Amino acid sequence: MRLIPNVKKLFSSLDSSDFELTINSKKISLYTLKNRNGTEVSVTNFGGRIVELFARDRHGDFADIVLGHKTLAQYVDYKAARFFGAAVGRFANRIANGEFELNGKTYRLEKNNGSNALHGGSRGFDMQIWEVLAADERKIDMRLISPDGDAGYPAELKVDMCYELDDDDALKISYHATSNADTIVNLTNHSFFNLHGEGLGDTSDHILQIFADRYLPVNEALVPTGELAFVGGTPFDFRTPTRIGERIEAGNEQLKRGCGYDHNWVLNKKVSGKVEPAAVLSDPNSGRKLKVLTDQPGLQFFAGGTFASRENGKNGLPYKRFAGIALETQNFPDAPNKPNFPPSVLRAGGEYNHVCIYKFGVDK
Repeated sequence: MRLIPNVKKLFSSLDSSDFELTINSKKISLYTLKNRNGTEVSVTNFGGRIVELFARDRHGDFADIVLGHKTLAQYVDYKAARFFGAAVGRFANRIANGEFELNGKTYRLEKNNGSNALHGGSRGFDMQIWEVLAADERKIDMRLISPDGDAGYPAELKVDMCYELDDDDALKISYHATSNADTIVNLTNHSFFNLHGEGLGDTSDHILQIFADRYLPVNEALVPTGELAFVGGTPFDFRTPTRIGERIEAGNEQLKRGCGYDHNWVLNKKVSGKVEPAAVLSDPNSGRKLKVLTDQPGLQFFAGGTFASRENGKNGLPYKRFAGIALETQNFPDAPNKPNFPPSVLRAGGEYNHVCIYKFGVDK
């Protein structure tokens, strides 16, 4: 039985009026990118979020393949948001004990994940209203200025982010940041994908390939230990296309800690700082394929093992375990506290740049 309805759905199921709001004189809206193939991406400037993404299958039928909520009010409710589709910062992923040292000074952050700081805190970039600089059917440019001391981070940070959809079905996300003093930066996008279609079954049957020989084992708090472990002979070996659910229930201590996969892979970079392939995700049922490319050193693969049907998605279907997976291009978690990890410091007058490309296609 096919999971994808036999309907070529070209138009958004969201009501744009449900995303119209003004908070503190800042306007929130829904913006939709379209290309000549019928691919559509809807973005809100609340959290810089991707809220809907329609991609075709091998039959030419379209389905929304990202998890999320149907109304802006649900995103504003932090407990329900779960970072769906959001721009994440100032520092994506975990910082151990919510602190780091920079230029001889210790900075203490909000501990919003047990003993850790996670994704910039409870009022991170995902909960901010981004200024829309320009928008049309192919591109949306947004800006966020994070003041000195925001969530405990030093320096004023200015971030420009662009979503751009081309006719090759590639969604390019570009980040550019500058600061007036030394600080740390690690940005990412936190979309959850289900190539069957949003809410339609779990993703354990998806096929994943990650171009990485090593991954980062974590401790009980899900913070990397600092080891760059070889994937060979472990459930973390995705160097060849592998069904996600094939080894996810293996009696492996790392899988137990992450409720499945919730780890960072060390990408095989041929040239540091260049955009290169990171991963390929495919659904044998629908034929949908997602290629991930980036200039970043790491890829966080989260398999959705903590979803537990506590909330419903845009179409009223429950998000059960493995309802969607995240493939987040980024620097390594806890990099400020790990001298052997790639540096995460942005110096005053310097520039942070990050490119992530989600390219959609089909296997016939």
